[in-house]
Amino acid sequence: MNLHSRARTCPASRALLVERMTRAAWSADQAAAALGVTPRTAFKWLRRYRAEGIEGLQDRSSRPRGLPGRTSEERCELVVQLRRSRMTGRQIARRLRMPRSTVAAVLKRVGLPRLRDLKPPEPVIRYQRDRPGELLHLDIKKLARFKRVGHRITGDRRGQSRGAGWEYAHVAIDDASRLAYVEVLANEQADTTAGFLRRALAFFRANGIRRIQRVMTDNGPAYVSHVFAELCQRRGLRHLRTRPFMPKTNGKAERFIQTILREWAYARAYHSSRLRTAALARWLTHYNHRRPHGALDGQTPISRV
Repeated sequence: MNLHSRARTCPASRALLVERMTRAAWSADQAAAALGVTPRTAFKWLRRYRAEGIEGLQDRSSRPRGLPGRTSEERCELVVQLRRSRMTGRQIARRLRMPRSTVAAVLKRVGLPRLRDLKPPEPVIRYQRDRPGELLHLDIKKLARFKRVGHRITGDRRGQSRGAGWEYAHVAIDDASRLAYVEVLANEQADTTAGFLRRALAFFRANGIRRIQRVMTDNGPAYVSHVFAELCQRRGLRHLRTRPFMPKTNGKAERFIQTILREWAYARAYHSSRLRTAALARWLTHYNHRRPHGALDGQTPISRV
């Protein structure tokens, strides 16, 4: 850092400059030359010292006191009013003949950068059914097939298994006990999903849950199909669907999917997706019979059936 920069940014240098001019009787030219600044700068710090004392030599913000080009408060209020009428930033800019960047800056400043910010977040409603079988949550997670260890484990995207395709983890979890059933299937079509539900019902029946009363799903094509609806009707199941774009309504299935991704799908460096699928049954037995569940006060799902 040169002397000029130091004198400009260091309060100690400014104090030395002022001391030489006031106590040592140096001229402005001499003091300025010694510290590598101009006489004009030396006089500036001397004026600040005489007006404010040592505090006048401290750093100050370079922000101007006034911003003539800043959007007026009345204009900002109009932008907010139009936003609350659910107009987009582009529409507001066109209506008010303002730059879109200015509209975006105003909306960001008031906390309304997106239309969804107009509606306060809904409170989280947590619930748990009293008895196993009252409600079964269903969901599907798309997983990539692979023939070598993937980038999620190695961190290297080179040499990926391109063209290997996809497979689908169909999950079912009981609301009260958290007893779960999972299958990895080739697709998520209606017939495949209905077949999974039939086998899931048999699984829960074999593990002590004799009757399932309701199933909850999202609004995926397989779940809104006639095939799925007919199966629910034949088995006496009431089909509940989540609200559109509200996956948290089916939160237990969503949370369980995060668990299987972390503890099964991406827990080991599987050499192929076939080996990953082969490890599922063992992990699922561990989850249902031996793994303590936080939502069950440390109990296992099977112990709650």
